[in-house]
Amino acid sequence: MPSTRITTGTWALNSEEGVIGAVQSALLSVLKIPDYDRDVVLDIYDAATRIVPTGRSEHYTRIEVTLFSGRSLETKRALYGALVANLSALGVPATEIKIILIEVPAENWGLRGGHPASEIDLGFKVDV
Repeated sequence: MPSTRITTGTWALNSEEGVIGAVQSALLSVLKIPDYDRDVVLDIYDAATRIVPTGRSEHYTRIEVTLFSGRSLETKRALYGALVANLSALGVPATEIKIILIEVPAENWGLRGGHPASEIDLGFKVDV
């Protein structure tokens, strides 16, 4: 049930579906979430509307994944690796990918009519 925001440069114009697909594919394969669990947003900015780290290009890509707390460090490492591999296949240098995981307790998510996620059968395991 992660909510994901991808922020990158104009290189991604006309490749939006590929970028979103690369990130969603990593989330599905590593976090073991169901295929219908989709919440990925792509923000594309030109050089005048963002500052990237020194020495990085318009390919610099930040991925912020807000997700339930409970994944192991091994799973997080696997997610980082999958995201880097998938985006590198699209031409983003591995050194220009920043991944931020924001872990939120399930009781702090209101879902399916405003119910705490901790009280809902999500249909998948969080502690992978």
